Amino acid sequence: MALPSFLQLTLDLFGGNAAPVVDASNQAAGQQNIAGAATENVAITVSITAVASPPAEPLESVMRPAAFAHPRANREARLGDSIVAFEMRRGKRKTIGFSVGADGLTVSAPRWVPLYEIDKAVQEKSRWIVAKLQEARERQSKLESNRIEWKDGTLVPFLGEQVIVVIDSRHAYTSSPHAASSRGLKADAQAQLHTDAQALPGVPRLTLHISLPQDASPERIRDAVQAWLMRQAKRIFEERLNLYAPQLKVQWTKLSLSSAGTRWGTAKSDGSIRLNWRLIHFRMSVIDYVVVHELSHLRVMDHSPRFWSTVESIMPDYAALRGQLKDDAIPRWE
Repeated sequence: MALPSFLQLTLDLFGGNAAPVVDASNQAAGQQNIAGAATENVAITVSITAVASPPAEPLESVMRPAAFAHPRANREARLGDSIVAFEMRRGKRKTIGFSVGADGLTVSAPRWVPLYEIDKAVQEKSRWIVAKLQEARERQSKLESNRIEWKDGTLVPFLGEQVIVVIDSRHAYTSSPHAASSRGLKADAQAQLHTDAQALPGVPRLTLHISLPQDASPERIRDAVQAWLMRQAKRIFEERLNLYAPQLKVQWTKLSLSSAGTRWGTAKSDGSIRLNWRLIHFRMSVIDYVVVHELSHLRVMDHSPRFWSTVESIMPDYAALRGQLKDDAIPRWE
């Protein structure tokens, strides 16, 4: 005679009450037992252990306001959700002025304006100030990411294209234009630019061979590349000035290269032009915009509507090109 069988299932959840026992004794009679096997009471216990989650980030950390601090800050203001420590200057001026650069916010005010008026002006300008500070921070972050590691194989932008720097100690390069041009190269006493027309898409087609020993220091590599770029800048800038000056009916008298941190070019009424040599990193169309901009100042020495109309007469898309000067990140040379 078959023995009654029982199945008991117990679920132990976090030490709570056991699940009810399931009684299978009323199952249909006549079940055939497996030969030689005795039916046993079976108890199954399942335990679930809670896993501790990491502590939550403190609320004050999540809600911490953005902070912008000028290295020479002497005053502070809370602008919306941001804390801005800015440099305040007083001088001979009639109005309160605001400028945002890589260091942060600078507020310039007349000597006779009281502090509460300056603070009020800062608050009224708060949306513009915070937006410009955020843009400056993003631009600085791009510059940092574009910092060049000066070694064999590094990449440097030249006229909008990436150039591979090759340390070539095998020979010194000729400075003869004829010898260089016969080999399809640009003449230079210390460097030569090679062009690979068969380069694969996405692979730089330009290589700049620098005549230096393989163990040259990063500083020597940097200085050699910079010297070559500056020579190219002088040559190209002169070509573009000579191209656009007749179109604007002006005459430039002297070209100087600058290394200004925030200014791409200047022009004086005597016809002298200063252009930042780092413009050589940009595409030719961007260089042309700056050249036309400075030459236009030889006709209109301000930024009035008449000045911009002069620029537009030569560069209809000057606004887009001007934007590239602000948006495109160029390498840091420190």
